[in-house]
Amino acid sequence: MKKLFLSLAILALAIVACENNDEVTPNQEAAVDMSDFFVYTPDDVSAKSTKDANNRDKCHSMQVLNRQLQENPGLEQRMFEIEKHTRTLIANKGVVATGKPGGGTTPPPTTPYVGAITIPVVINILESYAGKVTQAQIDTQIAILNEDFNNQNPNTSGVPSIFSGLVADVQITFTVATVIRKISTKTAWGTRDAMKSATKGGINATDPANYLNIWVCEIGGGILGYAQFPGGALATDGVVITTTGFGETTGVYGDGRTATHEIGHWLNLRHIWGDGGCGVDDYVLDTPVAGAPNYGNSDGTCQGTVNSCVETTNDLPDMTMNYMDYVYDNCMYMFTKGQNSRMRTIFGVGGFRESFVQ
Repeated sequence: MKKLFLSLAILALAIVACENNDEVTPNQEAAVDMSDFFVYTPDDVSAKSTKDANNRDKCHSMQVLNRQLQENPGLEQRMFEIEKHTRTLIANKGVVATGKPGGGTTPPPTTPYVGAITIPVVINILESYAGKVTQAQIDTQIAILNEDFNNQNPNTSGVPSIFSGLVADVQITFTVATVIRKISTKTAWGTRDAMKSATKGGINATDPANYLNIWVCEIGGGILGYAQFPGGALATDGVVITTTGFGETTGVYGDGRTATHEIGHWLNLRHIWGDGGCGVDDYVLDTPVAGAPNYGNSDGTCQGTVNSCVETTNDLPDMTMNYMDYVYDNCMYMFTKGQNSRMRTIFGVGGFRESFVQ
């Protein structure tokens, strides 16, 4: 897994090479390099990479992951195996079946899941009075997710030409399975998963092997949301969105893209800057290297002219319009083809979320 530091032409060649991988021996799983794998985010990086100018925390997922890694000694190894599985399936995409005519063929190794995916959603709402989280918020949030994961976000029409060939139709549709509401006087739930436990006043997850659980509550601390990466405990699996960031509401984070971002983590995507500096990878080939998150409307146009790693010979700007950055909701409008492949590996044979497509 390498980051790109050269021109768009080299970017295109690299993608072709990655997709075809014609040097892989037929019927053998491709060898993958895991030397760059990491899960812990340094505390100093976490502290300076989360707050926007108004002291709002766009995403608390990496801090939650750090806590879970400390509390669960086996989690890092599970995430290592998931990452190895992810890289192997992506590398296997160029492997072809072999065999003699009439003698049968040996199928190629497993690759990322192909085809449309439907994910049923359980929405768990903790609110101070009945109906505080409106039906309109629920309806618009599901509609926004379906736009974003099916390349129907109208803002995508403004994608810069250098990235236009990388926009992916992820082909994931979200449907509401049920809505569970509970009245609570708690004003701030925090990020230690209390909202996911009935014994702590929250709502237990519903069959997380087959449903995406979304908790909507007052997180507190200016935090908009957080997610659990594949590999964590099923009892806490899902995403959490603060009440005012769920669905179509008001303000710069009122277009429902916090859920899109957090579900990206739930589907095993990292932030585009890899939660480090310019030398850290997000494990996706076609997202240009970035040195830090971008906030607001980036350069004032949502066009992504910022280049946070220009001194490292990267001549491509940051992909600020990617759903896995921190810009305002109206400036987020694309996943890449590489991100799509990465998400689809967890639905493939042996993937952590294979049960959703069985």
